[in-house]
Amino acid sequence: MEITLLDYGAGNVRSVVNAVERLGGRIRPVEKPADILDAERLLFPGVGNYESMIRILNEKGFVEPLRQYLTADRPFFGICLGMQALFEGSEESRSDVESIGFFKGMVKRFDTRLSVPHIGWNGIHLKQDSPLFDGVAPESKFYFVHSYHLAPEDPDCVLTTTGYDYEFASAVQQGNVAGTQFHPEKSQQVGFRFLEN
Repeated sequence: MEITLLDYGAGNVRSVVNAVERLGGRIRPVEKPADILDAERLLFPGVGNYESMIRILNEKGFVEPLRQYLTADRPFFGICLGMQALFEGSEESRSDVESIGFFKGMVKRFDTRLSVPHIGWNGIHLKQDSPLFDGVAPESKFYFVHSYHLAPEDPDCVLTTTGYDYEFASAVQQGNVAGTQFHPEKSQQVGFRFLEN
């Protein structure tokens, strides 16, 4: 199975590539905007700063092809910042650089007395059925590392929530478009099962 990988160049995607290859997938990197529209399955892992990521996506001409790909309900999976990119903006961004805006809502900084970033293993609460969680036990824990979280306007897109002083959306899905705040590629066996699904 070929997976097209969107690497905007600001983070280490080696662990994601290793996980996909371990599961028998072949990685094809996005090198130009047309590669996005040619993809059968698009994977967008992301770490780093939201504003920087969106600026780079715009500079490379990736935003409009991404919108077209997502609107066509084609298979897409975003990890961490790659999922946050699907929303209308982030409190981490100080500029008016255009976001993708596939989902309505913003990305907000944790407002908590707990330590930020939220780092480590945490559980998920499944809010709707999804084949992504086939064979994943309800009490499973996934690995997180983030200072910002989603605040979607539409609760129907929320796939899972996670508690960190308060509940936040930790995964979203609409049709074939899905994303997680947690890192399945760093979540050992449960993460590999999730990625396989």
